[in-house]
Amino acid sequence: MSRTKSREKAMGILFGMAISKDTPNEAIETSLDNFDGDIKELDLEYIREVLEGIDKNKAEIDSIIEVNLINWKIERISKVNLTILRLGIYEMKYLEDVPSRVALNEALELGKIYSDEKGVSFINAVLDKVLKEV
Repeated sequence: MSRTKSREKAMGILFGMAISKDTPNEAIETSLDNFDGDIKELDLEYIREVLEGIDKNKAEIDSIIEVNLINWKIERISKVNLTILRLGIYEMKYLEDVPSRVALNEALELGKIYSDEKGVSFINAVLDKVLKEV
């Protein structure tokens, strides 16, 4: 099982949830039904924990994002970048087995794949401020 692949899969499912408004269970079921790779490569327990945790704590996570924005409103953040921020903050704040610095670096790697250079800088700026508070 690869945590990096599982994190990327969780990010994709979270992004889909932001658009579809599915519950974590519905989103996981749909995503796994359409998964082309080897399911054994994924840590399904981690994915479920992240999706349910972010769904349950979304208001608190979003307020953490908001207080760490400079001249931005959360509504203006692209769904991709917002999803990456939520995942990064969830890992920093709620997952004891993920060091905060690792959560930040993994979020930046997701940003490099799914966002652009400005998006990566934005994600880094917000999560770096959060890292100092965690």
